[in-house]
Amino acid sequence: MITKTLIPARGGSKTIPRKNITEINGKPLIYYAIKASLDSDVDETWVSTDDDEIAEVSQKFGASVIKRPKEICDDITMPDSALIHFSETHDFDNLVFIQPTSPLLDCKYINAGIEMIGEYDSVFSAYKEHWYPRWTLDNEPDKWNPKERPRRQDCPTMYVENGAFYITTRKQLLSSSLRYGGKVGIVEMPYSKSFQLDVYDDLTILEKLLT
Repeated sequence: MITKTLIPARGGSKTIPRKNITEINGKPLIYYAIKASLDSDVDETWVSTDDDEIAEVSQKFGASVIKRPKEICDDITMPDSALIHFSETHDFDNLVFIQPTSPLLDCKYINAGIEMIGEYDSVFSAYKEHWYPRWTLDNEPDKWNPKERPRRQDCPTMYVENGAFYITTRKQLLSSSLRYGGKVGIVEMPYSKSFQLDVYDDLTILEKLLT
């Protein structure tokens, strides 16, 4: 069984320009995703990018690079398109999709997910979340009644995708064109390892967590 990793990393990030090579504790963001993959049980680690500088940085840290077509590098296109593009030119049995915005990812979680493939067609990483009283941006309670406020312990605990990684078989990927489908399993990660880089304030938090 051949397992490969693909890390989609386009150059046109808007919230944090050049996000994928922004330095955190002296290393570019994408380094942490590459390292997690290289330390895991995958056979090959690839980065899909449209950006020459990201490609150069990725190769420096040990990843191979596939050039990502411009037409699947806009703000609207989901990264699933990069997985399909990769699968059209590369042979593998299982694909690990790692998002570079999750620098706290440890290889042991990737390995746990790889071991689950066979029993499952695809798996993804998530953390457990207890119920919290959520409100909409219109200042309305979201799916709960303040007059009948539930106790947290009486509400079901839910899994929340943390976006760190997804693993799927090539067969499932090509049949659904989605990162997961068929029989889906979950690799539980702690909330403390699930933090992602989305806005500038996250940089300071992640630097402290990585330290």
